[in-house]
Amino acid sequence: MATLNGSPAPLAALQALALTNYGHFTTMAVEDGAVRGLALHLARLADDCRAVFGAELDPEWVRECVRREAGGRPGTFMVRVTVFDPELDLTAPDRAGRPCVLVTTRPAPGAGRLPLPALRVQRLAFHREAPSVKHVALFGQLRLRRAARLAGFDDVLFTGVDGLVSEGCTWNIGFVDEAGTVVWPQAPVLPGITMRLLRAGGDGHVSAPVTDGRLRSMRAAFATSTGIGVRAVAAVDDIVFRTDDPVVGALREAYAAVPPDRL
Repeated sequence: MATLNGSPAPLAALQALALTNYGHFTTMAVEDGAVRGLALHLARLADDCRAVFGAELDPEWVRECVRREAGGRPGTFMVRVTVFDPELDLTAPDRAGRPCVLVTTRPAPGAGRLPLPALRVQRLAFHREAPSVKHVALFGQLRLRRAARLAGFDDVLFTGVDGLVSEGCTWNIGFVDEAGTVVWPQAPVLPGITMRLLRAGGDGHVSAPVTDGRLRSMRAAFATSTGIGVRAVAAVDDIVFRTDDPVVGALREAYAAVPPDRL
């Protein structure tokens, strides 16, 4: 089911979103009515609403919309909150300013059973437009994810025109160097909620440019997102990493230990 502002979403509104593709969203993993990093998800929606629509979004209203759709459902599943204006006119997008809250649900990756198998990813050059905003324009990302999968990989890892590693298609990437330090790429990326929770929870994290040479010196790599938690990366192109690294295991445990907030 899909709800718009807490009520069943009309077909016309969904058609408007599909045809204009202008808006922003966040995706949460709901576990028995609770969400890790809920406050960060709500803050992201409020910040992005100012950036995309120049409008204020009440976090408590968003929370209520999510609660109506998913608050009483048991188990683990994904909730996506999309903010868009059903009345947006393609010829006058400057008039968009009445954002609505669409709440949809889907099964969790691996039916909620984590950790998922390690990823093999291919580097491809790409730079997301407005990378700090989690917007709905996903064509470029999905086109390259498709290309990587057709080439025999599990997913794609983006690099800039300078060759620096940035982020995955719908996830952040981190590395573990030979000293056991967690290294996050210093590049324009979407600041993922899982990454932010991990960085806030412990020491031994740094941001640094990840060149090809530095990438090849890393002992482990991992992907992070709300849907996958902390997922080991087995290989980037022909570069192989250990998938049982204790630092990655510790990060996975640290994320699992983050207390979720009730909807």
